[in-house]
Amino acid sequence: MQTLTLANIYELQGLKEEALDIYKEVLKNDPSNSDAKIAIRRLSGMRKKFLNVNNEMKNFFLKMDDEIEINEFERWLLKLWN
Repeated sequence: MQTLTLANIYELQGLKEEALDIYKEVLKNDPSNSDAKIAIRRLSGMRKKFLNVNNEMKNFFLKMDDEIEINEFERWLLKLWN
């Protein structure tokens, strides 16, 4: 079941795209839901700011769970700054 609570949890976990999809579904089912409207505006604005996100590295970051992966991600970030 798609709810505002689930969308909020996803958003707090950094799963913005998933949260946005749920907010849109909530709004589709309840067009007067002001919380969903506000959240959609907020998250849609964020999406525009980060159009060039490297989704491969974003997904890697979200799923990394050991020191080797963290070090690999750090090396990738350092390359961006050099």
